[in-house]
Amino acid sequence: MRGLSLTARLGLLFAACTAAVSLIAGLLFSRASEAHFVELDQQLLEIRMTAFRALVSDVNAPAALAPRMDALQAELRLHPDLTLRLEGRDGRYWFNSADGLRAPGRDGLHDWQQDGIDYRVYSASLRPDDPDSPRLSLALDITHHQHFLERMQRLIWLTVGLSALATALLGAWAARSGLRPLHRMAEVAAGVSATSLTARLADDEVPPELVELVRAFNAMLARLDDTFQRLSAFSADIAHELRTPLSNLLTQTQVILSQDRPADEYRETLHSNLEELQRLAQMVSDMLFLAKAEHGLLATDRKTLDLGGELDALLDYFSPLADESQVTMHRRGTGQLNADREMLRRALSNLLDNALRFTPQGGRIELELASGPNGLRLTVANSGEGIPPELLPRLFDRFFRADPARKREGREHAGLGLAITRSIVRAHGGEIRCESAKGWTRFILEFPTP
Repeated sequence: MRGLSLTARLGLLFAACTAAVSLIAGLLFSRASEAHFVELDQQLLEIRMTAFRALVSDVNAPAALAPRMDALQAELRLHPDLTLRLEGRDGRYWFNSADGLRAPGRDGLHDWQQDGIDYRVYSASLRPDDPDSPRLSLALDITHHQHFLERMQRLIWLTVGLSALATALLGAWAARSGLRPLHRMAEVAAGVSATSLTARLADDEVPPELVELVRAFNAMLARLDDTFQRLSAFSADIAHELRTPLSNLLTQTQVILSQDRPADEYRETLHSNLEELQRLAQMVSDMLFLAKAEHGLLATDRKTLDLGGELDALLDYFSPLADESQVTMHRRGTGQLNADREMLRRALSNLLDNALRFTPQGGRIELELASGPNGLRLTVANSGEGIPPELLPRLFDRFFRADPARKREGREHAGLGLAITRSIVRAHGGEIRCESAKGWTRFILEFPTP
């Protein structure tokens, strides 16, 4: 069976089931027909037995049959398939319409075959209440019954064979038609490539049993398409982000090597190149971090942390930058979280650094902790110009930068901070979202209760 296709297997299964059902039905019909013939023959023999008993009821010796012989012969001529036999208690035949028939004379109905002819024999005492009564036997030729049953059995076998063949062909056709969506799915899967990930199967054209499979297949193609698009965009972003610093390094190196220069100029160029290389190293490190996060490879060393104390430590670290920009920072609320301290500090540092970059002079940064039945909620809010609603869904994309007009003059970033923050939050089972309205931008982090 392993070498057979699913269509062939289903066709053979349908054929076997049909053959079995047809055979059982044929056998039951054959048995019922045979029993029906037996019942009809018994009724006929009992009726004829009553008639013959009436003719010879008072016969006590063979000589007493002579006056009734004409009546017996006339009755037998009406039923040419019947044979009558009358025998005494000593076993001698008083009358036998077929001299060659030697069927046993036991009481009741029984079958007998002689010279290739089938008989159904019915024997009984001529006078049941007389122990010395002779015995009367009737034999019915049932050859035509047997021929009918034999023809019916041959017809049953022919029907079983033809129905099995027809069912096998129809079953194979039905299975092939029913499996056509799977063949279509195989064709689509075989043709999947980087340029054909948008192909989809119509789930309204398949049987209900395959709808979930088609939807799962389409969902898989959608995930592949989304992943490929993000990978392509990521590759393009990487190339774009790396091209500028590499071009700067190449240009500065070519210029400085174009002619002999004082040692100070070489030293200054090396320092400049070092800054670019450090920026490239940080970018590569961030991208590796994101790659690990996407594949679930971030290893977290979780401990119960006092988030109030962690936020206070970060506010102290960023206070010189805030003072320089005349930005006030406040923290409210307390809470505890089972988290990796280093990873959590990195995520919160990214949010505070982002808030400081987009908060105008004299603005405010508010940090609020709130614990509830559904978990811990941390809000990092900064005043200033809001973010357009159409940009909010893209804030956590890699290398995405919001409108440069919103940013104060200062540090240039690669646009990986918020993506890293979201990866860290999700690694801890939480979610992060951004809301921007009425002069405030809020990053809301929600962690479930452990």
